[in-house]
Amino acid sequence: MKLGRKPLFALLAVAAVAAGAFGLTNAMAATGAPITGIAGKCVDVAGSSSANGTAVQLWTCNGTGAQQWTVAAADGSIRALNKCLDVTGASSADGAKVQLYDCNGTGAQQWTAGAGNRLVNTGSGKCLDASGNSSADGTRLQIWACTGNANQQWKLPAGSTPTGSASVSPSASRTATPSVKKKGVSTWQFTGLSDAMRNVGSGWYYNWSPDNDSMPAPAEFVPMIWGAANVTDATLAKVKTEGTTLLGFNEPDMQGQANMTVEQALSLWPRLQATGLRLGSPAVAWGGDQAGGWLDRFMTGARQQNKRVDFITLHWYGSDFSDAAVGQFLGYVQRVHDRYNLPIWITEYGLMNFTGTPKFPNTAQITSFITRTTTQLQATAYVERYAWFSLPAVGDSLPYGLYKDGSTPTPAGEAYRAAA
Repeated sequence: MKLGRKPLFALLAVAAVAAGAFGLTNAMAATGAPITGIAGKCVDVAGSSSANGTAVQLWTCNGTGAQQWTVAAADGSIRALNKCLDVTGASSADGAKVQLYDCNGTGAQQWTAGAGNRLVNTGSGKCLDASGNSSADGTRLQIWACTGNANQQWKLPAGSTPTGSASVSPSASRTATPSVKKKGVSTWQFTGLSDAMRNVGSGWYYNWSPDNDSMPAPAEFVPMIWGAANVTDATLAKVKTEGTTLLGFNEPDMQGQANMTVEQALSLWPRLQATGLRLGSPAVAWGGDQAGGWLDRFMTGARQQNKRVDFITLHWYGSDFSDAAVGQFLGYVQRVHDRYNLPIWITEYGLMNFTGTPKFPNTAQITSFITRTTTQLQATAYVERYAWFSLPAVGDSLPYGLYKDGSTPTPAGEAYRAAA
């Protein structure tokens, strides 16, 4: 749906006339004016370089040409040093960095002025954003789902104040952070599923499959395309009826799981994108923080091929049951976020030793781990959702599951229920 909007260039007509359509010169650029953001810092071209790919950042205002911006009347592009403010790789993902690049007229270089002093990228529907809510010199600028926070508020040249609203593209609604509590569960069918879901306070769940027809429960269901064999027209049509978010392939780096090459996953990814759902990365079993690992190669290929990944999905299991496990887990999540700068979903995590003894932690160890990790996950802004493995504590899942039936939590279940 298109909402009424006032293009940025309409608000900056004087600057636009001076700039012209595609004919800015360095002399003309010098007639522009600063764009200021959080703490009064200026939008700045790093090192005053006009090379393609130069970072655009926050910096103390200094009056140099690297901070003089104009707007082209023909397309609403924002320009400095004869180049355009551009979203790297034409990405629509939260955290995609902005840069200086040759003007090309694409949506990645078109901006509108939105309500609340926002600058909205037309190609993605996302807002210009100072990373990490920081005002430090050198803070990279990026796009992010519009929040209205101070790090997305910009004062335009000549004191112009944005009015009206930016258009909301399908990308914007698709990639917006879902308004659901973080805590969820992974689960399979067991007696008392719905009551257990309600009792533990789960906001969402998934079951490694594209639908929940056989196991409806009182929480948001998130479908998954488990592996290559599930990439069919019928399955993809089904997931579109199940919700707004889709989880990618399950442990494609494991022979006993989806067992896919990076190249195969990338070749199938456009089929998942075409659902229009918010899309999580393949969930690797390990090594998501490693350069050259399965996830790293997939994300590199996705960027190069302009494929969309809206958030990173992770699994983690720890075999060290000591207090150090909390730091090991949270450190891994932090490193993955630092590598890809995207929101994180942890869709499986727990304590389990797959190759040694003891195989499972004792009661004190597992309850302490759950309490401490859920507290931190709730407080970590880039973690959108997390899910313990798993909800059922039935049969061989008793040592790590949460509920024996609809009303009988294990000690682990009691600790998880206490999480916000």
